[in-house]
Amino acid sequence: MSTETVTLLARSPEICGGHLRIDGTRITVNQIVACYKQGYGAEEIADQYPHLTLAQVYTALAYYHANKEEVEADLIAEEQEAARLEREFHRP
Repeated sequence: MSTETVTLLARSPEICGGHLRIDGTRITVNQIVACYKQGYGAEEIADQYPHLTLAQVYTALAYYHANKEEVEADLIAEEQEAARLEREFHRP
């Protein structure tokens, strides 16, 4: 039986803030991409998330490469939100 790669990713507003994720998990494409941008290969990423298959990791990376502008914009928005929250909750 073959697996359609399109079924490996999902987006739901009530899970992970609506970010694209590996279907059936709370691991987002952005999390996979962050590891990838730190220099980890697909096999190493799969080792870090043992409940993911290598096919799921490659699907997330393929989505990233096919939609780089969208994913990069989402990563920047996440970084900005994290910085805002840190400023808000770590006031001296």
